[in-house]
Amino acid sequence: MRNTIKVITCFMLSFAACNNPQDDQNKAEDGTLLPIEEAILKDKNSFYYIDVDQYETDDATLPIGVFDSGTGGLTVLDALVRYDEYENESRGAGSDDKPDFSTEKFIYLADQANMPYGNYYAEGKSDLLLEHIIKDAQFMLGSNYYENAKAKTAKNDKQHIKALVIACNTATAYGQEHIDAFIEKSGLDIPVIGVINAGSRGTLSHFDADEDGSIAVFATVGTIASKGYENTLKEMKEELGYTGDIQIYNQGGHGVAEAVDEEPDFIDRTATGPRDDYRGPSLDNKDYQIDRTLMDVYNFDFDHHKMLCDSKNTDDCEILQINSSENYVRYHLVSLMEQLRNNADAKPLKALVLGCTHYPYLRSEINEVLAELYNYKRNGKYIYRDLMDDQIEIIDPAEYVAKELHAALKAKNLFNENSSMAQSEFFISVPNIDNENTKLEGTDRFTYDYKYGRNAGEIQEYVKVVPFSKENISDDILNRLKSSIPETFKLIQSFSANSDKVTNLADQNKIR
Repeated sequence: MRNTIKVITCFMLSFAACNNPQDDQNKAEDGTLLPIEEAILKDKNSFYYIDVDQYETDDATLPIGVFDSGTGGLTVLDALVRYDEYENESRGAGSDDKPDFSTEKFIYLADQANMPYGNYYAEGKSDLLLEHIIKDAQFMLGSNYYENAKAKTAKNDKQHIKALVIACNTATAYGQEHIDAFIEKSGLDIPVIGVINAGSRGTLSHFDADEDGSIAVFATVGTIASKGYENTLKEMKEELGYTGDIQIYNQGGHGVAEAVDEEPDFIDRTATGPRDDYRGPSLDNKDYQIDRTLMDVYNFDFDHHKMLCDSKNTDDCEILQINSSENYVRYHLVSLMEQLRNNADAKPLKALVLGCTHYPYLRSEINEVLAELYNYKRNGKYIYRDLMDDQIEIIDPAEYVAKELHAALKAKNLFNENSSMAQSEFFISVPNIDNENTKLEGTDRFTYDYKYGRNAGEIQEYVKVVPFSKENISDDILNRLKSSIPETFKLIQSFSANSDKVTNLADQNKIR
């Protein structure tokens, strides 16, 4: 079964994603260990050491681990929480109005301190990204966490896991093959489920066997650069016998995930004018340039400083910066449709893959902008309508991950009959203020140069993993979670209120 699971998970990334040339520098020789793997499996004095001989991988009472680079992966967890496609008693197909994982406990990790993962590739630090991803897996397999950011010593009563879901597209594209290899080196037998294969298969299911059309992959810059989705879609198209002309367009959503998680380099709600530390699209950003000739198409919302301009008259802006997640969506979807408009042979857009776990939070904004573009006229003529299906399918890969997790648990007889989702636990990484090398901007985040200037192989505790709390989850994010993923929000609140690991997350009266 171990070899079967590895074959399945490698196919989930496709041949190209499993053999991405960008990852060659990260690969150890067959049978050798990367420095972080050496620390985990061999160095008994390391914080990251795990005694795998004491690990019971066939224990159905263990929880399921889910990790992402931030809170975006909670959309994947929410899909698991709500999934109801099988009968719980027989495990056969058919809804029974009871969530299929209702008796499972989940452990969620947001590696918030090191996010966004999509930027490591652009900064030439794919090897450091891989180290972060292996550390995420180590946390799930291990027992250590800190009670809070100021705690000097770690606690060690976190449970092991029986299955791992990589709820991060970038981590799947760059790291799943390595996690699979690490699991094999450790001798453990734990199924690993990633999002790319699930999303690709779900996307193609909306095409007839001989149908023409276009697929857009809207993802982080790092995920786009990996070609994980593009190559998987092409591979699956051939494997599944699709004969139509299916074109694939990639749009790297520079700044979108960062805006959702309110990274100050990309969004600052307190700003009233242009900022020196801004890193998003602008009039003079060569890679992500706001095109003055498309201002009427972008239709940016300038109210309440959602765009930052150096002039009171928005037509006279010499500096223009995006300062809301909706405006980031507007910029990127217009850029996407311009790709199609500039291709004389473009087929109409039929499906849009949300290739980042943060993007489902913006689903209503995405639908709104697509509708605007479908109806946009210039000189009395629709300029995008012939390039768009009238009902574009919005593909959230999370909706397809649950099916593969269900199959993996069923194959290994790992369903828990006696637990509850209400026992789920939620953790987040914060900068390790006790590490003398740490460089902070403010009190709670790494400087950009430090975050992407570190080197792989220097094994140290850059972060502390702590429970979700009011010190590390803002009210704005909590309000977003409450409105967009209410069932998972209830689990977070339950963990906060009932767990001895953390004081109450937030005053309920403050959450609107």
